[in-house]
Amino acid sequence: MCGISGIINKSNVQVSDFSIREINDLISHRGPDGEGFYFGDNFALGHRRLSIIDLSEGGAQPMTFGTDQYVITFNGEIYNYVEIKNELKNEGYVFNSESDTEVILAAYDKYGVDCVNHFNGMWSFAIFDKLKNILLCSRDRFGIKPFYYSNNSDSFIFGSEIKQVIHTHTENKYNKQVLLDYLIGGFEECTNDTFFEGVEKLQQGHNLTYDLSSHEINITPYYSIHIDSSLHSKNEEESVKAYSECLHTSIALRMRSDVEVGVCLSGGLDSSSVVSISSALLKESSNKKINTIHANSTEKATNETAFAKKVADFCDAELNEVQPTYSDFKNVLDQVIKGQEEPFGSASIIMQYFVLKEARSKNCIVMLDGQGGDETLLGYEKYYPAYLMSLKGIKKFKAFINSSKNSKLCKKDLLAYYVYFTKYKVRLKRLKSRHKYVKPEVLANYNSSILKNITKSYKDITSLQKLELQSTQLPHLLKYEDKNSMLHSVEARLPFLDYHCVETALSLPNEFKIKDGWTKYLLRKTIDKKLPDDVTWRKNKLGFNAPENEWLSKLKPEMIAEINQSKVLDDIANISQIDFVTIGNKQLWRLFNIAKWEKLMNVTV
Repeated sequence: MCGISGIINKSNVQVSDFSIREINDLISHRGPDGEGFYFGDNFALGHRRLSIIDLSEGGAQPMTFGTDQYVITFNGEIYNYVEIKNELKNEGYVFNSESDTEVILAAYDKYGVDCVNHFNGMWSFAIFDKLKNILLCSRDRFGIKPFYYSNNSDSFIFGSEIKQVIHTHTENKYNKQVLLDYLIGGFEECTNDTFFEGVEKLQQGHNLTYDLSSHEINITPYYSIHIDSSLHSKNEEESVKAYSECLHTSIALRMRSDVEVGVCLSGGLDSSSVVSISSALLKESSNKKINTIHANSTEKATNETAFAKKVADFCDAELNEVQPTYSDFKNVLDQVIKGQEEPFGSASIIMQYFVLKEARSKNCIVMLDGQGGDETLLGYEKYYPAYLMSLKGIKKFKAFINSSKNSKLCKKDLLAYYVYFTKYKVRLKRLKSRHKYVKPEVLANYNSSILKNITKSYKDITSLQKLELQSTQLPHLLKYEDKNSMLHSVEARLPFLDYHCVETALSLPNEFKIKDGWTKYLLRKTIDKKLPDDVTWRKNKLGFNAPENEWLSKLKPEMIAEINQSKVLDDIANISQIDFVTIGNKQLWRLFNIAKWEKLMNVTV
């Protein structure tokens, strides 16, 4: 896990040492264990190293292969590197290190661009192919690792963080459509655009080839989620077995590390399942207890500590707790907003920050987490409408009753969810009514294509899951996780997003994703009796929720002041029309986060 940098001069002159070092230094937190550079005729690559696999100098980057035929700067992990390495050894390849980076280069030499289809992992890399005079850039299947870039008339700049890309910009203009989707629709990371004009992301599951002679760019997909029709006919027992085997294999692969591995434990179903399986694997291999980190909210309504303690006791795991106070929140607020680089949905992201900070202090350099469980196994209540739409007659009626019975939604709320999430015009009208302070001409023209795609996808569960994984739900969670973890030089690994797990979960019968109203039924059956029943069969989900009522009520005067001073908000809204007395915390936070982001990132209109 590391940070990468790259500059290409379109004038075909050499990149200065100062230029590449300057943007590489901006991400020193991503790699405190070393740095390296490579200079080509008209480009330069930079790297910051966080040592995870092969802690020796043999794993240093940028890494060359053969007689400098290939050079790579790589951020991420290839979990199946041992298996690929053995295959390549049988083909006559010789390796000089124990790193997964060298395996990528050998695989590229053997398979060419198709090498990415052999990898099981998370990655963002650039490979210089000397013979072809190209840079092959790639981002993993689900976009766990970031790749930002800016392409202008005189240069192409890429990196692991936005701050590297905008470093040479004369001004940082905001992207109006992206900001409106965030403020009005509550959407983030749904397209390849960022909150900054002129800064884009390489789409997940895509390669970017840059011709260093012609300066032409070609972006092509290499991955789409494969649905295995042979799994459609499996019964419940067979389905649980198939998913359980995938998840166990995924967690075992992600425990490969030359540094200590821990788990982020909220007390919810996903993180608790990871603790259960990883704890058993660690005990089996070393007889050690696995370290878990939990955030304890000071508000009763958002506190899951009792569940986390039950899980730790049941699994014989070490439980390390953090309980951030308002003062702690206030002290790190600017740092987290600058670290995330773009506005984010709620203060709960700051709770995650404290969890990963504690992980570093406990020397858990690798942390397993539960992102992806909800999207692959239908874990959110908002998925009930799609589930109900897939049924007919008496089955739909029974499912409606059971969904209310086995969730935190009463029948009235469930019916409201059904109407809200399946009717585009109803949802758009509701959203616009909540944001009447937005200038009339701006609000009238707001017509979100993202919202249309979401509404349409509710007609088919698999289509909805694909959209949530690739666009509307998972990407922003991955961004939070990556940036919070790397702020503390910690690597986050996500077992539910092993592509075998994802494809298995989506291919298995829908009737076992939600059954009798129980969300994530496959996972509940997978870990049934491996966790306390009141954890396995919980009806409510929280995550690392912050005590927002306490924190934001104390911060409110400062939040209002920041909002009133914002030039970006003044460009799209009538700030004087915002009712700060009745406004909800979620909307207040979004407005404040825009204003604070604008100030800290020097954003202009």
